[in-house]
Order: sequence, then C-alpha cells, then structure tokens
Amino acid sequence: MTSLPLRRLGTSDLHVFPLGLGGNVFGWTADAMQSFAVLDAYTAAGGNFVDTADTYSSWAPGHQGGESETVIGDWMAARGNRSDVIVATKVGGHPQYKGIGATTIKAAAEQSLRRLRTDYIDLYYTHVDDPAVPVEEFVSALDQLVREGKVRAVAASNISAERLQEALDFSAREGLASYVALQPHYSLVSRDTYEGALRDTAERAGLSAVPYWALASGFLTGKYRPGTQVDSARAEGAAKHLATERGREVLAALDTIAGARGIEVSSVALAWLAAQPTVAAPLASARTVEQLPPLLASAELALTADELALLTAASA
Repeated sequence: MTSLPLRRLGTSDLHVFPLGLGGNVFGWTADAMQSFAVLDAYTAAGGNFVDTADTYSSWAPGHQGGESETVIGDWMAARGNRSDVIVATKVGGHPQYKGIGATTIKAAAEQSLRRLRTDYIDLYYTHVDDPAVPVEEFVSALDQLVREGKVRAVAASNISAERLQEALDFSAREGLASYVALQPHYSLVSRDTYEGALRDTAERAGLSAVPYWALASGFLTGKYRPGTQVDSARAEGAAKHLATERGREVLAALDTIAGARGIEVSSVALAWLAAQPTVAAPLASARTVEQLPPLLASAELALTADELALLTAASA
C-alpha cells in the first residue's frame, strides 16, 4: 500500500490513518498471537490508529476487562513502537470503574496506562455519558489528565448533541481541554444515530468523527446473505439487517459498485463512510490477518459522486 495522507483529528495535533483498527477482538476472539499478527500487518500497511477501551472484553466469560489494552501494551513493548502508534482508549465501562465521575476517571486512567505499558494515552474517550455527572466534573477531570501529560487529547462517545455542546461550552468558557473527536454509532444501515443534531454539533465545533460499528457487526462485509449461516460471535446482530428493506437495498448497491470495480463489499461500505462530512477514520476490527486487506483497501478507495449518491439513496 502506498503511503496515504494522514487525517488530523479535530483541532488536536494527532494525525491518523484513514482507517482505525478496532481492538475489541484482541484478547477475546483473537488470542495474543493472532492479535500481534493483525497489529503487525495493519502497521506494516501504514496504519497508525488503534482503538480500544478499558472494558474490552469484560463481557466474555472469565474476563475482567482490560484484556485488549493488555495485548496492545504487550505488543507495543515487544515492537518498541509506542511513538509510532496513536492509541485511543475509553473510560466509563469497566466493571470496576463504572461511570465518568472525577475519581473514576483518574483511577481508570492509571489502570489503562499500566495495562498499555505507557506513560501517556493519545486519545482518551468518555465511553458512555452519564447525565447524572455534571459536565464541569468530567471535563475538569479530563483536563487534569491532559495537564499532567497522561493524555494528549480527549474525545466523547455515546453522548447526546445537547450534552456534547454543554461540555464544549464549559471547556471554552474555562479554557480547559476540549473534546476534539467523537465516536458515534454510524454506518450505511445506521445513519440516524449520527446524522442530524449530533453531526451538526460536531461540524460546528470542528470535531472529527471516528464511527464504530462501521460494518454493522459484519453485515456490510456482504457475507450475510439469505439462507447463509455465518460462524461469528456477532452473526445474530448482523443478520437482522437482512430482514429490512433498507438492509437489502444497501447490499444491492454495494454489490453493484463492488462488482463493477472488482473489489470487496466491505471496502465500499467503509469508503462511503470515510467520505461523509466530519468523518476522519471509520473503525473496523479484524480477528485474523486474512480479514485485513479489504479493510485496508477502503483507505485508498475514492468513490465517484455517482457511487456515493447510489449508496446514500439506498441507505436513506
């Protein structure tokens, strides 16, 4: 892969590859060896943006949370490449560090730093908003981490437009570290989860979006078809889109473009997302090295105006 221009995250000094690598599978459906192989292949292709959370993969039987961060930390230590990788992690979902109160943020950040085997986090997200916590409290706690050099930039995920604006206003008024990015649920089969007030707020403030579930739990890879059985931990979530008219129309439009260009369906789905206003880098995860090429291909795929229009109409 040729060296692609990196995209700046909001007003920060972080510049990321146009496809972020989701770390939810590391230490869960991908063991340490598989995870290292995926991380090696992604960075070898020019990728530099790895996304995780302190709670990954606490949902798996026998897991505590922090498994993904531990794998990434071990990998960076083994490769000696910490300064080459933009690491994003999140606070708020870990079973022992629930919520975004100031004390929780401080304690959870220390645990993330320890597992990642680093002294700074590049991008630190509040994972899930808690309306019971005043913006003054969590924004000040995040600002403190930035001042201490433990976090380079801060971001938000799973937040309403109103709360996002409130947090941005408080940061501006008090001269505190301000959100530079947003991680919304956004894809061709889930547009209303971002488009509208939330995107408008991000756009006005110059925030970059880093969408999760960009491939709709695998549905937008094209491997889910009527009458097919897919062996995946996420099969049920993905298959439900087949039952909707929009899901079928999106798949047909993706097939048309992918067929004409001789490329994978997932490359097209991610390229549509990367072309949307505010989007800096969609996130996608790979359990094996074999799953990576179509994801990486999306980073250099420029869809024509007609192709974008076809997908936008099919997904409306």
